[in-house]
Amino acid sequence: MSEKLSIKEAKKDIRDFIVEWNDGHISQFNYLWLRDNCPSDIHPTARERTFNLLTVSENIQPKEFSFCKDKLIIKWNEGNHTSEFPTEWLRENCYTLKNSQSYESPYVLWDNSLSKSLDKIKIDCAEIMEGDEGILKYLKQLHYYGFSLVENAPTGRNSGAEVIEKISHFRQTFFETPFEVINIPNPNNSAYTALGLRNHLDLPYYEIPPGYQFLHCLVNDATGGDSTAIDGFKVASYMKDNFPEFFKILTEVPVKFVNRDYTQNTTRILHAPLILLDKDCDFHIIRFSIAYMSIMDCPPDKMDLFYRAYRKFAELLHDDMFTVRFRLKAGDIFSFNNLRLLHGRTEFDPNSGNRHLQGYYMDRDEIKGRLSFLENQIN
Repeated sequence: MSEKLSIKEAKKDIRDFIVEWNDGHISQFNYLWLRDNCPSDIHPTARERTFNLLTVSENIQPKEFSFCKDKLIIKWNEGNHTSEFPTEWLRENCYTLKNSQSYESPYVLWDNSLSKSLDKIKIDCAEIMEGDEGILKYLKQLHYYGFSLVENAPTGRNSGAEVIEKISHFRQTFFETPFEVINIPNPNNSAYTALGLRNHLDLPYYEIPPGYQFLHCLVNDATGGDSTAIDGFKVASYMKDNFPEFFKILTEVPVKFVNRDYTQNTTRILHAPLILLDKDCDFHIIRFSIAYMSIMDCPPDKMDLFYRAYRKFAELLHDDMFTVRFRLKAGDIFSFNNLRLLHGRTEFDPNSGNRHLQGYYMDRDEIKGRLSFLENQIN
């Protein structure tokens, strides 16, 4: 913000302050909002609001006010309290201006052309282990692309934890941490077979599936078993532009996902749309798994349209136009946004060699929170 920015005029309305800035912008600040967000009512170390909104009425008003270039001072008619709002704080938190600005998505959407520039989403393990700058680079790949390939990580059992814990702690699930991605008898998950896996989200039957997944390759000598990655946000964007009716129903009609893991005394059931948008109508979650989709029971007048849309979405999520293919080698950590990137693999021959990955989960809040902290610290 410019150092010369200042309040040109401030005046009372019925329930709001109207502030005119010296650059011509007009801001509206609700009285309850101002009192609720008084900077003096934030705990100095806990950084939490200490003010209780219920201690004032909904009709609270300024009793007196004054302003200068660097602050707005309000003496309230309730609670014997005076608030001081720095000019910079008011401008930074001005919801009038924020809501007049067009939204720009932070995400870099990609298709199969990313295969030609994989260096954009690669990082050497040593960079991460060296300190915050490497961790920040890793986090930017994870957040903006939803995809990162760590190379040259150690290949000892559980050694991936040392790398991933540079971000934060893991999300525990019934698969335990780490979970072993190997071919086993009587598997409780198709990942624990040598079969090919269609592109999917892990744990779609959870109300909030793990935000990120990390697949650490310890050995991959078997024939086959190549990995695939699809940017679900890119595919959803394509659907929105080219099949708007299909896109709309996929954001509205809940799909039933069910998990009946025979090793658990539990049946997990979750209803949610395949495409979930956030408050800015940007993409938030792509919840897709053919394996765990249960029997649909939406209204009859929506079933035909839903299934045509679902089939088109499934087709695009396996289309070469959007697919990045690669082969994990020992020491790679395939890291990705589990709520955005759909992943799969080709079938492999377990008699031709060993293929062993160890998997970890982490909540998306941990990546976003660590990224925000390091961007402020380093930049």
